[in-house]
Amino acid sequence: MKKILVTGSLGQIGSELVMKLRDVYGASNVIATDIRETDSEVVTSGPFETLDVTDGQKLHDIAKRNEVDTIIHLAALLSATAEKNPLFAWNLNMGGLVNALEAARELNCKFFTPSSIGAFGPSTPKDNTPQDTIQRPTTMYGVNKVAGELLCDYYHQKFGVDTRGVRFPGLISYVAPPGGGTTDYAVEIYYEAIKKGTYTSYIAEGTYMDMMYMPDALQAIISLMEADPSKLVHRNAFNITAMSFEPEQIAASIRKHIPNFTMDYAVDPARQTIADSWPNSIDATAAMKEWGFKAEYDLDKMTTDMLAKLKKKLAAELVMN
Repeated sequence: MKKILVTGSLGQIGSELVMKLRDVYGASNVIATDIRETDSEVVTSGPFETLDVTDGQKLHDIAKRNEVDTIIHLAALLSATAEKNPLFAWNLNMGGLVNALEAARELNCKFFTPSSIGAFGPSTPKDNTPQDTIQRPTTMYGVNKVAGELLCDYYHQKFGVDTRGVRFPGLISYVAPPGGGTTDYAVEIYYEAIKKGTYTSYIAEGTYMDMMYMPDALQAIISLMEADPSKLVHRNAFNITAMSFEPEQIAASIRKHIPNFTMDYAVDPARQTIADSWPNSIDATAAMKEWGFKAEYDLDKMTTDMLAKLKKKLAAELVMN
């Protein structure tokens, strides 16, 4: 990767990935795009262009004009939001992906797009979910992700596009606020622990889901994109995970730092239904073997870092306001 175009740069992953890529590859070599422009560091620290990914011609033009060799396509509607507006989700998620793949094909670019544990469904084996298994999701987001995995395989097999991807678990970050995902409770709980000392979980006790701290997710993208293509058997949609936990376990981890933290439940049926359709834990052996995937953060290490960073962030916001 020498010159990189990122779509969805102001989202949960993009807002941190762009900054890391600029650190590694140079600020001028990472062209950030999003449908809107803000005064964020992503916009001010290097090249930025507004882009609606459903406009395939503009996407192609930006990639060509900047002579990029890699497209990282992150623009998408997330799981819970997509369920509220499924047709819009299909048009944005699939239309945007096809446009980005077409640009990669026409301009001979390497290509990355994330899939998700949302690509699995109720009939998928729930524990230690294999790399290759039943994928019959029951959400529009999941349908988009399965179709996207197949589409990336197709563009590689049919056109020789160097497509790569991972199935992300729930991602936890202190930088970007939660953005309409089912696993967002595991981000919100840290904010509320610091602000109020209590949290009401919309996900039920005992609901296990795979999670990952954002620094591990960013490193996974870079490691996969820099991996030797001859070693990639699967190429797209690698299972990756760092930890699997349920709400009581994250609360217990927080109590090691905030002993009086309390939690209760007001389960949201829509998001609980989505969570119940996903695996409890997934098997990341293929990613480990084929490109050396390794997570650095477990639950307690993540909690320690998350609380420290979030306290600083919230204190700074108070000063600014």
